[in-house]
Amino acid sequence: MRLLLPVLLSVAAVLPAQAVEIDGHLSPGEWDGALEIGDFRLTEPLSEQPAPYPTRAWVLSTPEGLAIAFRNGQPPGIARTRQRTRRDEASQVDRVNVMVDFDGDARTAYNFVISLAGGIADEVVTAESSFNDDWDGVWLHAASEDEAGWSAEFLIPWHTAPMRRAHGGTRRIGLYLDRVVAATGERMAWPTASWHRPRFLSDFAPVELEAHDQSLLAVTPYVVGVYDNITGGSDFDAGGDLFWKPSGQFQLAATVNPDFGHVESDDLVVNFSAEETFYSDKRPFFTENQGIFDFGLLIDNSQLVYTRRVGAAADDGSGPAGIDAALKLNGRAAGFGYGLLLAEEEGAAGRSFAAARVERDLGGQHVGLMATRVERPWLGREARVVGLDHRWQPTASLTVASNLVGSDVRQPGADRSDLGATAIVDYQMAGGWRQQWLAMHFGEELELNDFGYLSRNALDYLHYQLSRRITALPEGSAYASHDYRGRIIGIDNSDGLRLQRQLRLIRSSRLRNGGSEYLELDIDAPRYDDLITRGGHPLWQPGRWTLRWKRGRPRLGPWEWALEAWARGGGLAGNDRIGYGLELEPTLHLGDTLRVFAGVGAEYVPDWLVWQDGDRIGRFEQRSLELDAGLDWAIGLRQELRVKLQAIGMEAAATGTVEVLADGRTVASAEPAADFSLRNLGFQVRYRYMLAPLSDLYVVYGRGGYALDGFAASPYDQLGDAFRLRDDEQLLVKLAYRFEL
Repeated sequence: MRLLLPVLLSVAAVLPAQAVEIDGHLSPGEWDGALEIGDFRLTEPLSEQPAPYPTRAWVLSTPEGLAIAFRNGQPPGIARTRQRTRRDEASQVDRVNVMVDFDGDARTAYNFVISLAGGIADEVVTAESSFNDDWDGVWLHAASEDEAGWSAEFLIPWHTAPMRRAHGGTRRIGLYLDRVVAATGERMAWPTASWHRPRFLSDFAPVELEAHDQSLLAVTPYVVGVYDNITGGSDFDAGGDLFWKPSGQFQLAATVNPDFGHVESDDLVVNFSAEETFYSDKRPFFTENQGIFDFGLLIDNSQLVYTRRVGAAADDGSGPAGIDAALKLNGRAAGFGYGLLLAEEEGAAGRSFAAARVERDLGGQHVGLMATRVERPWLGREARVVGLDHRWQPTASLTVASNLVGSDVRQPGADRSDLGATAIVDYQMAGGWRQQWLAMHFGEELELNDFGYLSRNALDYLHYQLSRRITALPEGSAYASHDYRGRIIGIDNSDGLRLQRQLRLIRSSRLRNGGSEYLELDIDAPRYDDLITRGGHPLWQPGRWTLRWKRGRPRLGPWEWALEAWARGGGLAGNDRIGYGLELEPTLHLGDTLRVFAGVGAEYVPDWLVWQDGDRIGRFEQRSLELDAGLDWAIGLRQELRVKLQAIGMEAAATGTVEVLADGRTVASAEPAADFSLRNLGFQVRYRYMLAPLSDLYVVYGRGGYALDGFAASPYDQLGDAFRLRDDEQLLVKLAYRFEL
């Protein structure tokens, strides 16, 4: 298939421009002259065998945008999942995906999804296979169903993303199409690209299209009214976003007083560790064309531009900082892609943020430069970061990616500068085998968190991973495929202290009923924890093992469920005392438009270590319960009602206190730790009426609270008491309407 693909595309005719009606019905003659694609093959399981169900697609370049249609045959014996989903909701439903790399350089692609029930999702794909669903685009979509199968139609405007100037009246894009059958979990794709391989974007099919230019000028003003039921006060706010895209080579976004996502609630997290919790960003200004600013450092969630820093807690401690305005430029010129992001917070404690990005594709190599600057006048601090990234693909099976970053911080009495670097080598072999080598170094004085996100510095990391994907399983097996991985990890800090020596064994499986299963065993050697004392003596901990199992089954009749269980040693007890956890989330579908779910989680940690002060650490026997429940109701195509409830109850009974000595050993402390317990609540009822694309009316009721008690109380009692919390209680009404001028 891969050898035939270049031949196939080299003889594809330039596609003629004509109008299509996006109604979900493939009318006779409507797709005449389009590029027709029928060679869909299985990529889940990754056997590359011909698609078991008839699947065809048509691709057509029109002045209004890139038009794509699917016709999906589905015999009566294969159940259809007609469940309505919210935008960007990750559910196992019958669906089709269109992924477009508008420049064809494997840097950034946009994923557009239509489900059998007409639900949609859109994502940005960077770094070969990193998906981010924070972005919402404007595109036309429709689906229809009949006895023989179902159809879907897309129209993706040319102003969706910055792109190179076309030459000779044609444009070459990278294209990937797939179809998912929910009842079996099978995915059929063209070409046979897969994110289970080291390369995904690089394996998209090159397609020549008739070139068109399209412009856009859109203004989205919004107004928000909030009534605070605790204080009895009201507040009104207004702002707006502007998007101007005169061509694919230049796009501008600006915002005044941007909405900080009042209608989006973050998940509850109880974090007693020294590492910061990471949250995604749903503000339209910050998600639009954000892919060019993607500069990760391989470690989880790391990035040089973390937009939640803008408008975060103010430097003077007065609460969230207001944002006066922000500006973003994206485009292409002289073979380079570029981006510029500026943001200014209000008041004397307001920060100034700036980021600049340039990148260039050099055939089998790609290079880029990122620079950021943050001024923090309240702290007398200025932070600058520069990063270089490079991706090299010397052969069809080998990929090498690396980057180098440097930071320079100027602050009275706290000037510092340092470097960091990462490298990853991926080698795809025959027979489903794959090898991966990964290395990271972050200097002790490396500071990225003024604008970026890095969970920690002072780190040296190495790992080697060998994996194999098996798809040739017996027909009678409940499993469709297995992905086996074995990884050896070594981590030291800048002083050479051992932070981790781990053997990790993983089996990730797809089932023939559309479900999934995950099994992981970690074996850790004794090691130091150099963060727990917040700059004090590192703590030496004994070895431990961890076993984790997850299983999910998609909807069958009215029910679907997910189950996760784990057991592990830890703390100073190592494997002498084993903790465990269990999470179960059943979902009841009351038809295709209404579902309710109630997830319950329980955790027991027999030797939980919590920093007290200095080099003193408390040991606790911790028990917790968590409830994650809700309701989703799709009231027609324009309205939706969502209820989201999260509650946590935790008990921590002190079992001892230790002082950490200079060599990492511990001695009993004369100052005991105190029992404590906590409860946390987040509750939201959200009604949404979709007036037009990206134009919505929201009515949101929210209530929440957090309480920490200086005594032990059972997690059952704490969970029950969480429903009495009322630190915050608000009613919010928000109206945003997008005008295209």
